[in-house]
Amino acid sequence: MTHATSSPPSPTVPGQPVWEIAELFPEQGLWTEKQYLGLSTNRLVEFDNGTIEVLPLPTKTHQLIVLFLYEVLKAYITGKRSGGIVLVAPFRLRIAGGRYREPDVVHLTAAQNAQTGEGFAEVAEIVMEVVSADDPDRDYVTKRQDYAKAGIPEYWIIDATLRRILVLRLDAGQYVEHGTFGAGQVATSHRMPGFTVAMDDVLSIAQ
Repeated sequence: MTHATSSPPSPTVPGQPVWEIAELFPEQGLWTEKQYLGLSTNRLVEFDNGTIEVLPLPTKTHQLIVLFLYEVLKAYITGKRSGGIVLVAPFRLRIAGGRYREPDVVHLTAAQNAQTGEGFAEVAEIVMEVVSADDPDRDYVTKRQDYAKAGIPEYWIIDATLRRILVLRLDAGQYVEHGTFGAGQVATSHRMPGFTVAMDDVLSIAQ
């Protein structure tokens, strides 16, 4: 890869960015899936048709809610002895059309897990996103479209700021509302009978 111009040499001063490192990577719009999958980082990084997006680091509260959802869902799956698994970001989900997303929580059935390699999944049963304050539309609009396109049967959006859980089910390729659950209510799954999450438990973490 060549560049028309080069950044000036980085100063050898602690705390200053090493701009030359950035020039070792493709420019935005020119990334390949192979280059994206080869990234090794502890940051959340998503991919969209040659462009990468480095997501903000999750807050402590965000992580605690994600781990709570993971534990509740894992307990349900274990109790059912279905052989499925539950994973958390940054495990990748490949969307048709050259996109990769990193759901906060993703559930794969035993059959889906058998189809999935080490790097990413192309199928999933349920995905969950905890809304980040920096860009709520990412979860409410962009990922709603992406997960529907991927054929994910159920999508949960957990929003501590708006104090609600939105559960969506796939119907003819589009998500429709299964239910919106606020304080004092218990969110239910359309896909997994008996799986519930109490909104008050989520709010207790967010206090």
